[in-house]
Amino acid sequence: METKDRILKGAEELFFKYGIKSITMDDIAKHLGISKKTIYQFYSDKNEVVETLMSSLTKTNECVFQKIADDSANVIEEVFEMMKHMGALFSQMNPNLFYDLQKYHPDSWKLFNKFKEDFIERMVEDSVKRGVAQGLVRADINTKIIARLRMEEVEMGFNPQVFPPDKFKIIDVQLALLDHFLHGICTLKGHKLINKYKQVTEEE
Repeated sequence: METKDRILKGAEELFFKYGIKSITMDDIAKHLGISKKTIYQFYSDKNEVVETLMSSLTKTNECVFQKIADDSANVIEEVFEMMKHMGALFSQMNPNLFYDLQKYHPDSWKLFNKFKEDFIERMVEDSVKRGVAQGLVRADINTKIIARLRMEEVEMGFNPQVFPPDKFKIIDVQLALLDHFLHGICTLKGHKLINKYKQVTEEE
């Protein structure tokens, strides 16, 4: 691994574990066993490290999400696979990470929002349309409104004023919101398939 990528990976490990605000360039250097001077050969400051990392993570997740969509047999399977991926991702994250990103690194927060609005929102629209065609999602759904609603749910799930990190885990909040969203848009056929994936039996 090249030094520049190694620095980015080390920073990611620390940010995910401790949040962004509390980590300094000295911490990253110590974590990697290199000098701070070496880091400054590749990154002008911590903000550039954060922005480069955010750009890299959004591109990686675009590929992962697209592969999940392409490989899934139906929209219900797609959502459950997304839940697994999100679970693995958020379980590694310090709950303060998104708060720190929003408050102290506005350019990086804009990158995250661009990813959310340009890629995720379009993907939700496409998935909902596919679900309608499969008979799993209600045909009366307005896809643009529902996709925007889903984006607002994601944003709300990261809001520490709505879900304080000392009372709620990000992963629990996001999975609960996604589960609620899925149940809200599905047909009876879709609900039965949800129960099948969940291995739940309920009376009709």
